[in-house]
Amino acid sequence: MKKPDGPLWRLGAAAMALATAFTVVACGSNAGNGAAPTSPGGHNAHSGQPPAAQLPLRAGERFVDLKMPEAYTPAPPEGGGTDEYRCQVIDPGLTKTAFLTGTQVTPENIAIAHHAIVYAVPPGGAAAVREQDAKTPGLGWQCFGGTGVAGAEVEEGEAAWVDTWAPGASETLFTQDVGFKLEPGSLIVLQLHYNLLATDGKPAGSDRSAVRLRLTDGTPQTRELDTLPLDAPTDLPCTADESGPLCDRAASIADVTKRFGQEVGGTADEQLEECGQSAPKPGDTQTCDHAVEAPMTLFAGFGHMHLLGRAIKVELNPGTPNAKVVLDVPQFDFDNQRLVKLPSPVEIGPGDTLRVTCTHDAGLRKRLPQLSKLPPRYVVWGDGTSDEMCTGIMTVSPRK
Repeated sequence: MKKPDGPLWRLGAAAMALATAFTVVACGSNAGNGAAPTSPGGHNAHSGQPPAAQLPLRAGERFVDLKMPEAYTPAPPEGGGTDEYRCQVIDPGLTKTAFLTGTQVTPENIAIAHHAIVYAVPPGGAAAVREQDAKTPGLGWQCFGGTGVAGAEVEEGEAAWVDTWAPGASETLFTQDVGFKLEPGSLIVLQLHYNLLATDGKPAGSDRSAVRLRLTDGTPQTRELDTLPLDAPTDLPCTADESGPLCDRAASIADVTKRFGQEVGGTADEQLEECGQSAPKPGDTQTCDHAVEAPMTLFAGFGHMHLLGRAIKVELNPGTPNAKVVLDVPQFDFDNQRLVKLPSPVEIGPGDTLRVTCTHDAGLRKRLPQLSKLPPRYVVWGDGTSDEMCTGIMTVSPRK
């Protein structure tokens, strides 16, 4: 994900679906309660759990089984490390509009497939995705935190983050009257995190993962919902025992700008202005208040950070008698960014405030294989593995 255009960023049909109208089975025993604790070594050690049994088709539904175009053999990145994040484009071949009501990822090589994210790219972003794939050597392209393709990110062209997978997760299933709208020409981008830690960073065979889509033609009652991302700045300084040129905030922002362009590089300072903060406040925890601009109903949400993320929370009207915590992930796990259902829908509107709070830990840098060999830095918002984000992504339904 990249930066939103403003404090309240509307994505139209690229929304997570109504939490009261679907079933999600998450990895392990933490379903519905946020992620499991992150292990001291960096990532959770997923076991080779078999996927849950596929639920039967309902009236009007059909399965579309898709695979990566060919097998891919992951390799550790240059400069060391044991992780590769690879995006693959898959064409569902749609000839008419359909609604996506369920998704199931099935990796072929469970020994190295650590987690996956499924994006739906509308026709307007398809050309950019195909161009990225064509100009990158090998199958697919390197990506992290998003598709990595301008014009086909979640906030650009309304691409949708439709599913996540970790070993043991079952199909994400929506009701038949709620789903993601897929028009002819839409593409699926499958982002796979391959972890080679178990093989000491050596190649461990190929993988040709599959995605099963549950589609329906929809009815006049089929609802398209909205996603409301709420972001806060990231101003995480180097630890007391670290030093180097990138431990300076301005130097780090210049480095982000060099790697990703002015739009991403300018986000750190833009967020301060959007959040009403006159100057950065370096530290582990950052927060931002967002004024609610229109009536809507909150149903669910999930937190998005990168590898140094520890916790994320979204509160409604904090400091008032009507204060309510609507999203709380006290032990954030990058590899298990699961949707968390609210106990009951929450109605909000103009006059209300949503506050997002994120906590990061620069001390994790030395403990994570993919970061330990990189120079220390003052961490700000950016698209890279060594950069950070803070976004509470809420599932909402606008009210008239």
